[in-house]
Amino acid sequence: MSQPLSERIKSLPASATLAMAAKARELKNEGKDIIGLSLGEPDFNTPEFIKEAAIEAIEADYNSYTPVDGYADLKEAICTKFKRDNGLAYKTSQIVVSTGAKQSIANVVQVLVNPGDDVLLVAPFWVSYSAMVTLAEGNPIEIRSGIETDFKITPEQLEAAITPKTKLVMLNSPNNPSGSVYSKEEYEALAVVLEKHPTIFVMSDEIYEHINYDGVTPFSFAAIPSMYARTVTVNGLAKAFAMTGWRIGYLGGPEWIAKACTKMQGQVTSGTNCIAQRAAITAVLAPIGKIKYMVDEFDFRRKRIIDLLQDIEGFEVNVPKGAFYVFPDISSFFEKKLRGKLIENSSDFAMFLLEEANVATVTGDAFGCPNNIRISYAASLEDIEEAVRRIKEAVS
Repeated sequence: MSQPLSERIKSLPASATLAMAAKARELKNEGKDIIGLSLGEPDFNTPEFIKEAAIEAIEADYNSYTPVDGYADLKEAICTKFKRDNGLAYKTSQIVVSTGAKQSIANVVQVLVNPGDDVLLVAPFWVSYSAMVTLAEGNPIEIRSGIETDFKITPEQLEAAITPKTKLVMLNSPNNPSGSVYSKEEYEALAVVLEKHPTIFVMSDEIYEHINYDGVTPFSFAAIPSMYARTVTVNGLAKAFAMTGWRIGYLGGPEWIAKACTKMQGQVTSGTNCIAQRAAITAVLAPIGKIKYMVDEFDFRRKRIIDLLQDIEGFEVNVPKGAFYVFPDISSFFEKKLRGKLIENSSDFAMFLLEEANVATVTGDAFGCPNNIRISYAASLEDIEEAVRRIKEAVS
């Protein structure tokens, strides 16, 4: 029997992070001792005060369909959070709550990008950005950076990438996969370029904003006055509050874009889970100090894994200032044989580590940086230390 799938789905790549996680689970089921450092998922439980809010919502009989764009009091709480943490003044009519920040980003791409529009992906970028643009029939255009610039692009690179067809720029800071954080001054320099191109919009993904180190404070692109009306700010609760499975994301932006995203969402998923939304009110209004214990632990692991990786010959490592990933350059292994296997690219290297070291990582190809692999340190210190020991043994 034929399988007449649409060209749309056939052109859509599978998520590299989810594919590697699936492969790791498959090998685990075969009895192999796999250490998974591929997924960006905190290994903490959701804080008790958030769970208590969810229980209260259940006992209060929240069980009905929710408004497509989110409960009004949750949107008010998000407005308070944006003002408190980011200096952004949004009205509730500018807020849309979605089933995870991934849906928020997908909504933005779908409502802004027409077939043939260019979308600039500031590399390294989260793996799904490119696929989302492809699904909208836009052209994903990569602006690449490397470890030598701390994985940040320059204003000159941005200017050179802009064409008459450019519609959207997708930013992410603190960055997944590199952990790099753009400063206010660096973002302002990029804004100077965009000010000359008033028809270009910006999606600023700030999901990791509360996970940062060494006194670094992330800056919201929409806080630049000239960019406020052209920027959609996306955030969520998965990372900082250890709420990955609760699936709560949200955006703030121009009201006309928010309304369009609500229209899109209304035909796809409708409103987000009612219990998760009630708990989200407590989370977004919570003092940041309530999650400091998680950030402190991530910081400890960050320092430890950097020390360990820097001791492996052939690994070039920068010092990430946010998120919970390291993104080493492993290009020194290309065109060499390890245990009889020829390593031609980062995908080969990631697969080598999975098969020979029993450690799951993610190829940098998926993030627009083909010389790197992503390693998550959202895992126990014991797993991190054993994983790096295995990697060092495999490549020595």
